[in-house]
Amino acid sequence: MPWFARAELPVLVAVVTAGLATGCSEAPAKPVPAHTYALPAESARPGEKVITPSLAVDGLTRFWLIGFQDGMSSVIGSHAEWNAKGRFASARIVVQNVDRTNQKFEAKRQLLVASDGRVFHVDNSTQAIKRQPDEVMIGSFVRMEFDLWFDVPKDAEIVKLRLFGEPPFGSVTPPKGVDIPVR
Repeated sequence: MPWFARAELPVLVAVVTAGLATGCSEAPAKPVPAHTYALPAESARPGEKVITPSLAVDGLTRFWLIGFQDGMSSVIGSHAEWNAKGRFASARIVVQNVDRTNQKFEAKRQLLVASDGRVFHVDNSTQAIKRQPDEVMIGSFVRMEFDLWFDVPKDAEIVKLRLFGEPPFGSVTPPKGVDIPVR
């Protein structure tokens, strides 16, 4: 006689069923984690304030501000040392294209905003000294990380970064930009 036809089978089924029922009632089922990338942590640079990133979207471009540094009187690059007219500030950003086509990211369009409403453009000389891109084509669903460098007046209280993405393909309306607090 096969093992499953024996008299012990109903007892075995009852024990297994009771065990499963008891196990399910003791703790709620854990949610299945989302399918995400596990990126390694990266150390902030000396003097850089780590910003808890929050997503900001302009057009089909996503932005995260992840670091900010302010108050530097000079910068040193691979080929030059440069003194600020006022003081240097840098913003470490992550940019992601969420479109099916390429998008152009232009550093010169990005702004720092002071508490009194003044806006400051990226400093071209500092961008070059720090070897950061002036403009870059971002491929479909590509994410990039880099710095924006600004030379701002000593009296300016910087409160936010205003970032501009690309409008959707075929749009005739320029992007309005998104503001991200730096504090």
